[in-house]
Amino acid sequence: MRVDVFTIFPGIFESPLGQSLLGKAIAEGLVEVRVHDLRRWSTDRHRSVDDEAYGGGPGMVMKPEPLFAAVESLDPDRGRVLLLSPAGRRLDQALVRELALEPHLTLLCGRYEGVDERVVSGLPAEEISIGDYVLPGGELPALVVIEAVTRLVPGVIGKEESHRRDSFSAPGLLDHPHYTRPPSFRGMEVPEVLLSGNHAEIERWRREAAEEKGRRNRPDLGD
Repeated sequence: MRVDVFTIFPGIFESPLGQSLLGKAIAEGLVEVRVHDLRRWSTDRHRSVDDEAYGGGPGMVMKPEPLFAAVESLDPDRGRVLLLSPAGRRLDQALVRELALEPHLTLLCGRYEGVDERVVSGLPAEEISIGDYVLPGGELPALVVIEAVTRLVPGVIGKEESHRRDSFSAPGLLDHPHYTRPPSFRGMEVPEVLLSGNHAEIERWRREAAEEKGRRNRPDLGD
């Protein structure tokens, strides 16, 4: 899988892309991530990528010209173009699985008050949100998308069984509670069933514990 990212703050990506499973996947050639400074496609001497909003109001708006030029520089293969935006489709595990099937993704990181709407309609770009809150820019959401999607690329995670046990691997189901050594810690005990060696009973306990956790932490999933 290849991912192209356009941002005015490429430095935000340097450390995360070199760490943990993602860094290893990039080093092994399973995933390719290219981070581009959007200001390269600015045409004025100040390298500006934003301007005042038509109709007035606070904040600046990212201009369409640099974004169009940046994405079109990838032609003929720009892949699926995603604009990280709080006004977009909510990212969930079903969408993550869908995006993981794509050979190429292009991520656009908005900043300021927003992005000229012609970027969405004209490129076109799909708006993707990681939640119902607002961040200063799309860089951290882009990293969330990259982490969530690339871990589903074959070979990135050693044990493919991990995917089947993920939260949201089944509709409305969270992951079950996990325990490790020691069996007793500050008066808190590991459930006996997990020490029993009875795999059928363990699986039954994990399913019931996951359902209980969902009712407690995410009652909305049962709606």
